[in-house]
Amino acid sequence: MERVRFDKNLTLSRIVYGMWRLDDDADTSPAHVRAKIEACLEQGITTMDQADIYGGYMAEEILGHALKGSGLRDKIELVTKCGIVAPAGRHADARVKYYDTGRSHITASVDASLRLMNTDYIDLLLIHRPDPMMNHAVTGAALDELVQSGKVRAVGVSNFRPWDWELLQSAMKTPLLTNQIELSLLAHQGFTNGDVAFHQRHGTPLMAWSPLGGGALVGGQPGNVVLQGKMAEVAARHGVDASAVAVAWLLAHPARILPVMGTNNLGRIARLSDALRVRMDRQTWYELYTAALGQEVA
Repeated sequence: MERVRFDKNLTLSRIVYGMWRLDDDADTSPAHVRAKIEACLEQGITTMDQADIYGGYMAEEILGHALKGSGLRDKIELVTKCGIVAPAGRHADARVKYYDTGRSHITASVDASLRLMNTDYIDLLLIHRPDPMMNHAVTGAALDELVQSGKVRAVGVSNFRPWDWELLQSAMKTPLLTNQIELSLLAHQGFTNGDVAFHQRHGTPLMAWSPLGGGALVGGQPGNVVLQGKMAEVAARHGVDASAVAVAWLLAHPARILPVMGTNNLGRIARLSDALRVRMDRQTWYELYTAALGQEVA
């Protein structure tokens, strides 16, 4: 499995395992979660993506139970996020869902994530959403402090537009290393609205959430028949399924995109690296893109 270097201290596996729905599995036992991680490791997938809010603030703890005493922590990189406060779990008394990028909230969230995941450090911490009330000087200083403390090895953001990124980075000594945004054959606007170009120009790899369009690309739901047909053609040529084609489409882009793949099915987890078997030349990439657009490029 190819690894992507973010800085001299951080490399992540090219494909990331996303744990957004970890709590949705009928079996959330430590043994079953460890089996998922082991299935990833067998393919060279070492990066696990979490967030404090996942599972109503429960997913990190489920992971932590699996990591405790397993020896797996030293084999993986942990990515987690903070900044969203929703009326659930430990924030059940919140009157409204809101964003908090203040120092005390970020620090408390990191401390909770460390405790719940049974770890001494987080490899990569992301601010989960742009906060319209963000005091960039305060947020930037808080992130710098966390890196200096050793609790967090690197920082980045999620769902930020280029101007949000530049505002926060302007108040920081520590470089922001990535932005996790929605990218897929169904959510392809980032390739033309400046989001991907901004990070490609700055050399900051992107993480792509929902690379299968929330399952719509492969779930057999009514949709873009032309796109589904073209994906099936490419999949058949390479002996893989349509999900591998959708992921390969992202991997082929020169911006160094890391798809975040979320599934609880052990069989599907074992096939996440199938995307690496797909040869995505420029014309194939554009055939899929054209089908996604519903018209040829201008």
